[in-house]
Amino acid sequence: MGAVAEIPKWHGFLTPILRVLADGRSRTRADLIESALDIAEVNEEQRNVRVRSGGSQAKGRVGWAISHLIAAQALERPEGALYKITAEGLALLERHPERMAQAELREVPAYRAHQKAIKVARRDGATVVAPEAADDTEEDPQDMIDAAIDRIEAEVGATLLARLRESHPDFFEEAVVKLLIGMGYGGAEQRGRRIGGSGDGGVDGVIDQDALGLEQIYVQAKRYSEGNTVGRESIQAFIGALHGFGASRGVFITTSSFTQHAREYAASIPTRIVLIDGKRLVSLMIKYRVGVQVKQSYDVVDIDEDFFE
Repeated sequence: MGAVAEIPKWHGFLTPILRVLADGRSRTRADLIESALDIAEVNEEQRNVRVRSGGSQAKGRVGWAISHLIAAQALERPEGALYKITAEGLALLERHPERMAQAELREVPAYRAHQKAIKVARRDGATVVAPEAADDTEEDPQDMIDAAIDRIEAEVGATLLARLRESHPDFFEEAVVKLLIGMGYGGAEQRGRRIGGSGDGGVDGVIDQDALGLEQIYVQAKRYSEGNTVGRESIQAFIGALHGFGASRGVFITTSSFTQHAREYAASIPTRIVLIDGKRLVSLMIKYRVGVQVKQSYDVVDIDEDFFE
């Protein structure tokens, strides 16, 4: 499957929104967003792209464009939950029938006044001067928040992977068992343990899926440096170990990566083997908060449209 085509930035929806409302009819926010996406030719795959909060990225960008058009007094709300184009909106559409950027919105006095007003915010009684936004800002705030979190997690992930590679093998084996338990394997009683060491039978950990241990997942953990890839031979040895335990499922985790032959082999055999490389390992550890902690959290607010209906 190829990559999803790029979704237009928020200002790419300014003209489509105005075109939807150009007939003078009032529309609900939901109808307006869907129709604007149709005019912008945003396909179903693009509409299904989600931001971190779980909402649709495309719909969020349309929503942000609506907010800017309201600030420019290009849209009005004759009733609480309905949107309608204004004379200013029609004039904007006439001047920019194909495409509009934030620079074009700044032609509107009401929008300039709005932008000036939001540069000064009050927080805890103190005046905070917000940095002036650049012309034609490409990203909406949600996109910028998501990008910043991605950057932080990439940096934390790189450090986490380095620490794992530096750790003792026993520690690493314990860490991967804790990760699987953190992901929900092992049930409410968190039945999982490290069994690495001499006489381990070729596995490093086991997760009991039921109280009696009738369903088990075996784990192999390889703490390898970058470039020291796991090959097909290692996967074959793990399969042999699983057969020795009478098991049909296993997880092979490494701090490095797997060769293409190893991945192809794991995918071709009846025994169900999940391969987790270093990149996915730290991603899962961050997601399930194993080896990391939440330093700070923020609430992102938006208008509750239901409140005004």
